[in-house]
Amino acid sequence: MVVKIDVAVPAEGGVSLGAWLFLPDGAAARPAITMAHGFAGTREHGIERFAQAFAAAGFVVLVHDHRNFGTSGGDLRGDIDPWRQVADWRRAISYLETRAEVDPTRIGLWGTSYAGGHALVLGATDRRLRCIVAQVPTISGYEQGLRRVSPDASPALELAFTEDERAQLLGAAPRRQAVVSADPSVPAAYRSQDAIDFYSRPLPAGLWENEITLRSTRAARMYEPGHWIARVSPTPLLMIVAREDRVTVADLALAAYERAQEPKRLTLIAGGHFDPYLDQFPLAEKAATEWFREHLA
Repeated sequence: MVVKIDVAVPAEGGVSLGAWLFLPDGAAARPAITMAHGFAGTREHGIERFAQAFAAAGFVVLVHDHRNFGTSGGDLRGDIDPWRQVADWRRAISYLETRAEVDPTRIGLWGTSYAGGHALVLGATDRRLRCIVAQVPTISGYEQGLRRVSPDASPALELAFTEDERAQLLGAAPRRQAVVSADPSVPAAYRSQDAIDFYSRPLPAGLWENEITLRSTRAARMYEPGHWIARVSPTPLLMIVAREDRVTVADLALAAYERAQEPKRLTLIAGGHFDPYLDQFPLAEKAATEWFREHLA
């Protein structure tokens, strides 16, 4: 039996990160896994199935919302700073170390999409982690931007970034855009139907809004977690890549995997970026669970 409880992780600036803690049966201190969601999502977006499976396999699991999202604090809702999220995640690792149910020498990390990129950064820079899993990870914000924004649309986007910056100097709030929209007249981070379907699934009231700051997109286009991948070693790295991923882009992930040092493992699954949460969940979960068993248990 797995028990799920709500906990709060203290982070910098007085912000509290809302989190779930999954506790398997047994009194002995167990290995643990820390998890987080992707860009502009919450822990409600396809993460709990993985957490429940890992806990059923005998791991304590902590799943937190990034600041400004879901049940976590933060004054500027929908604002995404990748480096702030990485720093907050370190606090989540530290929090796990304090739990009596956890063996602090056996902590692994699982990140997906944008948080899969964070997994690479943390795997390279936090040696408390015994292993990491990066599922459909962001590798290069710059390269992804080239694929997702047409050359003729780029000048207008850069102008919007500049106008937003100048307005903030004069005291204006950061400008906002939709997370997903099929309407080309509405500024949005994602326009594909699979992204619209994924983000638009019903969630508990008040936990997610289809809106982020425009500067979150600028920060994403500047974020290059793939630069860290060769430094993850000697921490064991599992990458789970969807063959038809056009969001974090499969060929970028495969090229990054080649730069990673041993120990490493690659799991290829069918489908696109959101399929690990959906049709390909059994394969993605099995690969991650086996990796954690090998390196934590």
